[in-house]
Amino acid sequence: MSVQQLNLPTEDDWVPSANDLPFHRLGGTEAAMALSEAFYDAMDAHEPELARLHELDAEGKVNRGTRERFGLFLAGWLGGPQDYTERHGHPRLRMRHGHLPVGVAMRDAWLRSMQRAMDARGIRGGLRRFLDQRFAQVADFLRNVEE
Repeated sequence: MSVQQLNLPTEDDWVPSANDLPFHRLGGTEAAMALSEAFYDAMDAHEPELARLHELDAEGKVNRGTRERFGLFLAGWLGGPQDYTERHGHPRLRMRHGHLPVGVAMRDAWLRSMQRAMDARGIRGGLRRFLDQRFAQVADFLRNVEE
Protein backbone atom coordinates (compact mmCIF):
# COMPACT_ATOMS: atom_id res chain seq x y z
CA MET A 1 0.00 0.00 0.00
CA SER A 2 1.42 3.43 -0.95
CA VAL A 3 1.54 6.60 1.10
CA GLN A 4 -1.17 8.03 -1.17
CA GLN A 5 -3.44 5.01 -0.58
CA LEU A 6 -3.03 5.40 3.18
CA ASN A 7 -3.97 9.09 2.81
CA LEU A 8 -0.78 10.11 4.65
CA PRO A 9 0.97 13.35 3.75
CA THR A 10 3.93 13.06 1.43
CA GLU A 11 7.10 15.09 1.94
CA ASP A 12 5.75 17.63 -0.55
CA ASP A 13 2.47 18.00 1.36
CA TRP A 14 4.04 18.42 4.80
CA VAL A 15 2.88 21.19 7.10
CA PRO A 16 3.84 21.47 10.77
CA SER A 17 1.58 20.07 13.43
CA ALA A 18 1.78 19.42 17.16
CA ASN A 19 2.76 15.83 16.35
CA ASP A 20 5.17 16.66 13.54
CA LEU A 21 7.20 19.75 14.40
CA PRO A 22 9.75 21.31 12.05
CA PHE A 23 12.42 20.44 14.64
CA HIS A 24 11.69 16.73 14.27
CA ARG A 25 11.23 16.91 10.51
CA LEU A 26 14.63 18.61 10.19
CA GLY A 27 16.29 15.89 12.27
CA GLY A 28 16.62 17.32 15.78
CA THR A 29 19.31 19.32 17.53
CA GLU A 30 22.18 17.79 15.58
CA ALA A 31 20.54 18.79 12.30
CA ALA A 32 19.83 22.32 13.58
CA MET A 33 23.49 22.67 14.54
CA ALA A 34 24.54 21.35 11.12
CA LEU A 35 22.23 23.87 9.41
CA SER A 36 23.85 26.65 11.45
CA GLU A 37 27.31 25.47 10.35
CA ALA A 38 26.22 25.33 6.69
CA PHE A 39 24.65 28.79 7.03
CA TYR A 40 27.80 30.44 8.34
CA ASP A 41 29.98 28.50 5.88
CA ALA A 42 27.82 29.88 3.06
CA MET A 43 27.99 33.36 4.56
CA ASP A 44 31.78 33.18 4.90
CA ALA A 45 32.12 31.99 1.29
CA HIS A 46 29.55 34.17 -0.49
CA GLU A 47 28.55 37.11 1.72
CA PRO A 48 31.80 38.41 3.27
CA GLU A 49 30.32 41.84 4.04
CA LEU A 50 27.61 40.18 6.13
CA ALA A 51 30.08 37.77 7.74
CA ARG A 52 32.26 40.68 8.90
CA LEU A 53 29.36 41.94 11.04
CA HIS A 54 29.86 38.88 13.27
CA GLU A 55 32.66 37.95 15.66
CA LEU A 56 35.32 36.24 13.58
CA ASP A 57 37.92 33.63 14.48
CA ALA A 58 41.66 33.81 13.72
CA GLU A 59 41.01 32.58 10.15
CA GLY A 60 38.46 35.34 9.53
CA LYS A 61 35.44 33.00 9.65
CA VAL A 62 32.33 33.50 11.77
CA ASN A 63 33.41 32.16 15.16
CA ARG A 64 32.38 28.98 16.93
CA GLY A 65 30.32 30.74 19.63
CA THR A 66 28.13 32.51 17.09
CA ARG A 67 27.58 29.27 15.19
CA GLU A 68 26.63 27.37 18.34
CA ARG A 69 24.28 30.08 19.61
CA PHE A 70 22.47 30.23 16.28
CA GLY A 71 22.19 26.42 16.16
CA LEU A 72 20.63 26.41 19.63
CA PHE A 73 18.31 29.23 18.60
CA LEU A 74 17.23 27.30 15.50
CA ALA A 75 16.53 24.16 17.52
CA GLY A 76 14.23 26.04 19.90
CA TRP A 77 12.64 28.19 17.19
CA LEU A 78 11.71 25.05 15.28
CA GLY A 79 9.98 23.52 18.31
CA GLY A 80 12.84 21.68 19.99
CA PRO A 81 14.58 22.13 23.33
CA GLN A 82 14.78 25.69 24.62
CA ASP A 83 18.49 25.49 25.40
CA TYR A 84 19.15 28.88 23.78
CA THR A 85 16.64 30.62 26.05
CA GLU A 86 17.93 28.81 29.12
CA ARG A 87 21.51 29.89 28.39
CA HIS A 88 21.08 33.31 26.77
CA GLY A 89 17.60 34.51 27.71
CA HIS A 90 14.74 35.40 25.40
CA PRO A 91 16.00 35.87 21.82
CA ARG A 92 14.53 39.40 21.47
CA LEU A 93 15.63 39.38 17.85
CA ARG A 94 14.89 43.03 17.08
CA MET A 95 16.72 44.23 20.18
CA ARG A 96 19.74 41.97 19.56
CA HIS A 97 20.01 43.19 15.97
CA GLY A 98 19.00 46.82 16.66
CA HIS A 99 22.59 48.11 16.65
CA LEU A 100 22.94 47.05 13.00
CA PRO A 101 21.34 48.85 10.07
CA VAL A 102 19.29 46.01 8.57
CA GLY A 103 17.99 46.94 5.17
CA VAL A 104 16.88 45.07 2.07
CA ALA A 105 20.45 44.26 0.97
CA MET A 106 21.40 42.76 4.33
CA ARG A 107 18.11 40.87 4.57
CA ASP A 108 18.65 39.42 1.11
CA ALA A 109 22.28 38.46 1.84
CA TRP A 110 21.10 36.66 5.00
CA LEU A 111 18.39 34.84 3.06
CA ARG A 112 20.82 33.82 0.31
CA SER A 113 23.11 32.35 2.95
CA MET A 114 20.24 30.40 4.49
CA GLN A 115 19.04 29.18 1.10
CA ARG A 116 22.55 27.95 0.29
CA ALA A 117 22.69 26.24 3.69
CA MET A 118 19.36 24.49 3.15
CA ASP A 119 20.50 23.43 -0.33
CA ALA A 120 23.71 22.04 1.16
CA ARG A 121 21.76 20.13 3.81
CA GLY A 122 19.31 18.73 1.24
CA ILE A 123 16.23 20.35 2.78
CA ARG A 124 13.38 19.98 0.29
CA GLY A 125 9.64 19.57 -0.04
CA GLY A 126 7.17 20.84 2.51
CA LEU A 127 9.83 21.49 5.15
CA ARG A 128 11.77 23.65 2.70
CA ARG A 129 8.67 25.63 1.74
CA PHE A 130 7.84 26.16 5.40
CA LEU A 131 11.39 27.24 6.28
CA ASP A 132 11.74 29.49 3.23
CA GLN A 133 8.55 31.31 4.26
CA ARG A 134 9.40 31.54 7.95
CA PHE A 135 13.00 32.67 7.40
CA ALA A 136 11.78 35.33 4.93
CA GLN A 137 9.24 36.60 7.48
CA VAL A 138 11.80 36.84 10.27
CA ALA A 139 14.47 38.42 8.04
CA ASP A 140 12.01 41.05 6.87
CA PHE A 141 10.81 41.64 10.45
CA LEU A 142 14.39 42.57 11.41
CA ARG A 143 14.63 45.35 8.81
CA ASN A 144 15.10 48.66 10.58
CA VAL A 145 16.18 50.98 7.76
CA GLU A 146 14.59 51.89 4.44
CA GLU A 147 16.62 51.40 1.30
